[in-house]
Amino acid sequence: MELASTVHGQPTDRPPLVIAHGLFGSGRNWGAVARRLADARQVVAVDMRNHGDSPKAPDHGYAAMADDLAAAIAAHGGRADLLGHSMGGKAAMVLALTEPARLRRLIVADMAPVAYQHSQLGYVRAMQAVDLATVRRRGDADAALAPAVPEAGLRAFFLQSLALGPARADWKLDLATLADQMPRIMAFPELPGRFDGPTLFLTGGRSDYVRPEHWPEIRRLFPAARHVEIAGAGHWLHADAPDAFAAAVAEFLDAP
Repeated sequence: MELASTVHGQPTDRPPLVIAHGLFGSGRNWGAVARRLADARQVVAVDMRNHGDSPKAPDHGYAAMADDLAAAIAAHGGRADLLGHSMGGKAAMVLALTEPARLRRLIVADMAPVAYQHSQLGYVRAMQAVDLATVRRRGDADAALAPAVPEAGLRAFFLQSLALGPARADWKLDLATLADQMPRIMAFPELPGRFDGPTLFLTGGRSDYVRPEHWPEIRRLFPAARHVEIAGAGHWLHADAPDAFAAAVAEFLDAP
């Protein structure tokens, strides 16, 4: 599948950096960080399948998403550095484990290669419940989401995927497929390989997505893994602390 993407900067003598966003996100969520990093390398922020401007497909498993990322890398020279956040982090890890030659370095933002027990299905249902025929502006959708999603910042994040058309509003998310595939999204496939290349796990100091009990599996699959914690940041660490996040990424990518 050919993913929609936003390209920042021009090609340089360094590999491009491909960014894979998380569930309910899009490449546009990464604009601030991408622009900070694009002074030294080209940065390609993709829309994952069933998100943003990328095509819809009934398969939202990690093998399919990893294939999408492989195609995006092939379109930009064949080898890249890859940064994935949350769901995008799992897809990035699957690509690293199955096709390691495509990657020079791997960055995983606030995600572990494990199955998670919680579900994001409630947020899908909340978005599906919005009567889009009555939405004329984002404030209408924000008010409709508020009872189910009381956190204003989270509603603002979801509303970045709302398109306001001349006839009616519509979500730039395939909510039906995401609901159907949620068990696969929360899981992580069992894979035989490992990635020996330089790997950075970036975590938020206020997030519990990567816990102490996850590190043995991280070290098994990614033996060269390093860990940097962004103090004060939650799961959306690139939005909570964009300067610190971009600085940590740049330092890792530029290291010998």
